[in-house]
Amino acid sequence: MEYIARDADIAPVAALIADATRAAMLTALLGGRALAAGELASVAGVSAATASAHLARLLDGGLVDVVRQGRHRYYRLAGHEIAEVLETLARVSARPPVRSLRQSRQARLLEEARTCYDHLAGRAGVALLDRLRDGGYYDRQDLTPAGERLLTGLGVDVEGARGTRRRFAPECLDWTERRSHLGGALGAAITDVLFERGWYRRGSVPRAVVLTEEGRAGLAATFPSKELTSGTPVT
Repeated sequence: MEYIARDADIAPVAALIADATRAAMLTALLGGRALAAGELASVAGVSAATASAHLARLLDGGLVDVVRQGRHRYYRLAGHEIAEVLETLARVSARPPVRSLRQSRQARLLEEARTCYDHLAGRAGVALLDRLRDGGYYDRQDLTPAGERLLTGLGVDVEGARGTRRRFAPECLDWTERRSHLGGALGAAITDVLFERGWYRRGSVPRAVVLTEEGRAGLAATFPSKELTSGTPVT
């Protein structure tokens, strides 16, 4: 007897991702920032015309959205669900070989601290979740009352994060550390505050973020953790 799965038609989505050029573009967009077609063409190593053709397919497939600012068009992932799919694929995929000092530096920066779409990842993200858990602020994918007080005092909109349709505070397995960092609406809200306070800022490598001197001091006071403040700070 023939069986046909009717729950979801995943083949078209899988086919869109299963192309080296489109995969490179989607991975670049995992940083959470909207990028121009020219930037994505450069990342993927293709011509502008080729990039436009691939972006049109990603748009039709619902994997990316367009943000228009005047005459300019910028592309971003269509939502956190797309980012979760890409991160899951990264965890089960082989890591590309490092062939140069530049690639080695980029890999080191991404492992140290990066954005996983809109929340902190890498060693910094894992250390943050460890500190929340070890300090009694986080338990079973939720904040404790002490955790709510701590983060609210830091400026995190905890209630706003709870009010979204997105999962509140799930653990997200980090693809470089193979341990969990904090994802979901709460992870995004915390990361927003880290950027707003100037504790982290975006680096020159796509997706990588760097710890500032202000961030080192602020994190040491709020989340005492050697791992969380061990990144190389910038001024």
